[in-house]
Amino acid sequence: MKNLFKKRLLLCLIGIFSISVFGLYAQNGGDGMKFAEELSRVLENGSLEQALELFKNMPPSLAGDSDFQALHASLLLSAGQVKQAGEIAEKLLAANPEDTGILELNFMIAKKEGNKAEKSKFIKQILAKDPYNASANIELADEQALKKNWRNARDYYKKALVSDKDNTEALFGYGKMCYYMEKDKDAKDAFNRLIELEPENPQGNAYLAKYAAENSSYREALDYINKAIMYEPENIDFYFDKGTYLRYTGDYAGAEKCWKKAVSLEPDYFLGYAYLAGLYDEQNKVDLALENYRKVVEKNPKYYYAYESLGMFAWKKGSYEEAQKAFEEALKKNPDSISYKLMICACMYKRNKTADIRTFTEQLMKKLPDRQGLEYKLVRMYHDRGGDGDVANNIQKETNRTKKGKYLFYLALYYELTNKQSLAVKYYNEVTAMESPMFFEYRLARWATGLE
Repeated sequence: MKNLFKKRLLLCLIGIFSISVFGLYAQNGGDGMKFAEELSRVLENGSLEQALELFKNMPPSLAGDSDFQALHASLLLSAGQVKQAGEIAEKLLAANPEDTGILELNFMIAKKEGNKAEKSKFIKQILAKDPYNASANIELADEQALKKNWRNARDYYKKALVSDKDNTEALFGYGKMCYYMEKDKDAKDAFNRLIELEPENPQGNAYLAKYAAENSSYREALDYINKAIMYEPENIDFYFDKGTYLRYTGDYAGAEKCWKKAVSLEPDYFLGYAYLAGLYDEQNKVDLALENYRKVVEKNPKYYYAYESLGMFAWKKGSYEEAQKAFEEALKKNPDSISYKLMICACMYKRNKTADIRTFTEQLMKKLPDRQGLEYKLVRMYHDRGGDGDVANNIQKETNRTKKGKYLFYLALYYELTNKQSLAVKYYNEVTAMESPMFFEYRLARWATGLE
């Protein structure tokens, strides 16, 4: 990857000024040829710092050469020496105000400085001379992509490809925008062309892996993503993807290894823990699932999707205070959820918070307008510790399968909390008999009956 980067850099720098390598070699006689050869060798096998050292001992005959000065400025810019690059670029622009390559150099420096007005000015000047200029159109495309204006970004990348059909940056951008727009053929064509030009391009391989996986070709997807990881071994997104593909092949251990690697690379990023929590959840590894759900909300308290699962597993472990807090957080994000309200009630029951239960359920009943509705009657049942016969009759009339399953669960849970175990088992069994995992209470019912 190191050598590939240097090759790209060399070609990019020379390409900016529309001068071929051989053209550089031929310029300025022997001095120009010798210096260009040495510069090419150092960029290929050495470092930017070594390349910059060459310019300190540049032959006097080349000191005023604008092409070599532009290369010098570009190398300084690549090395992060923006001020020094800007000083050279400013002088070059004064002497060559119509030179497109010099304008490109100045726009890159303005971009690096964060000077949006100057950058925009130079881009307009470039496009006035060359509407399909690759660098300018790619920059405009990148701006649109950041704003999630996929169509506009795609069109700018496409314009860049008109003047430079093998520009790998434009090909990748075009392919990615088409991917987001679900223009799958165009996207795949772009990514395939990209890896033809750069077989070691990690992103091109990663996106082709996504397409293979979408077609359930997981082995092919793994071949692509393994190449991506080979060329960019610390990209956590690749490990997320590889873990997903392995999971779909049934390789749980491999998926776990990938997602643990992602966590090791960025231990403060919540998503790796979320992947692991889901994997352990699926395998009913309660302790590990709970540990990782805790990590998810620790690293990203705003990721409310995890609170429901955290509440479930804390409930299973008997950590009722933790479960209650988790369901309270979930309720903040979904304040109409009867499930979270009743699970909070249940946690209070388990914690013997009798006064809290009455206060909480009174508040809930005030906010439920339909006093004949089943949700109101369920809350009142938990408040009054009675009325379960009416609730049971009304549940049988419910036609929505998911709602009926939820309501049956909370009736069963009520009986469990009030020590009426035979009735609890009866209604839990009705829930599990539905074989419908579309609501989280189904899982709780399976746990309650010992099915998991």
